[in-house]
Amino acid sequence: MTDALVLCRFLHFVVVLMLFGAWVFRPLLLKADAEYLDRRLARVSLGLTAVALVSGVTWLLLITASMAGAWDAAFDPSTLGLVLRNTFFGQVWTWHLLLNAVLLGLLLTPLRTHVPLRLIVSGLLLATLAPVGHGAMLDGLSGQLLILNQIIHLTCVGAWLGGLMLLVMILRHPSGHSLSTILRRFSGVGYGLVAGLVITGLINVRVLTGAFWPTPLLSGFALILLIKVVLVALMLGLALFNRLRIKDCEQRVGMLKASVILEWLLGMGAVAAVSLLGTMPPMIAS
Repeated sequence: MTDALVLCRFLHFVVVLMLFGAWVFRPLLLKADAEYLDRRLARVSLGLTAVALVSGVTWLLLITASMAGAWDAAFDPSTLGLVLRNTFFGQVWTWHLLLNAVLLGLLLTPLRTHVPLRLIVSGLLLATLAPVGHGAMLDGLSGQLLILNQIIHLTCVGAWLGGLMLLVMILRHPSGHSLSTILRRFSGVGYGLVAGLVITGLINVRVLTGAFWPTPLLSGFALILLIKVVLVALMLGLALFNRLRIKDCEQRVGMLKASVILEWLLGMGAVAAVSLLGTMPPMIAS
């Protein structure tokens, strides 16, 4: 059951993060209209939103089965009702699934071209992931500040991961686009995202473990956290490599695309590590 929950968390986090990030970066990377890209992004967005809804419902069913200690409880309306009404997860998840359904409906109507509305709903969908897992460990003001910190962290991760997805889509059909200009815009925003990600990540670790790094280093929570940090560091290395070679990017589109895809995959690997961390108790420093 734990393995299924980790996989479901990973899938749901990835699609929600990429949805938000791609829509944030679309007006930032390309100032002019790009009809082909917008059509493709619309199709991808619709698919991701549908996957998000299915994985979100599956997540609820898995949590219900886990709480009840039996698989059949996941399909019992009364047990599901108890989880939705009487648990903090259920109350948050009710709003989360409602927002997901609203977003799916939005993308099936002419309102799908309304960029501010799309960003607001996807931003709220992303924000309702913050209280799930370790974000709900504390009560009172401390708990609220931890959730706010988690929202900022998820916003930075989502923008980076979704921006990379959009960049991959652009690099698949680069004709008509100034790649050097697009990369400069991406890296310009990326500096702020990396700073926000690192600062909020350190705050999360400090609050959850009572130290700047949990111990022992190579086991349990600390080991998975270390893997996540290594993956993010590799992403930063690739991003810096591409930033330093912007001038000749037009002559190495194939290598650039491979590098961005690898960076994107490393990002998804980091999300997978986070999905596993969310099911593990933080290790308090000795």
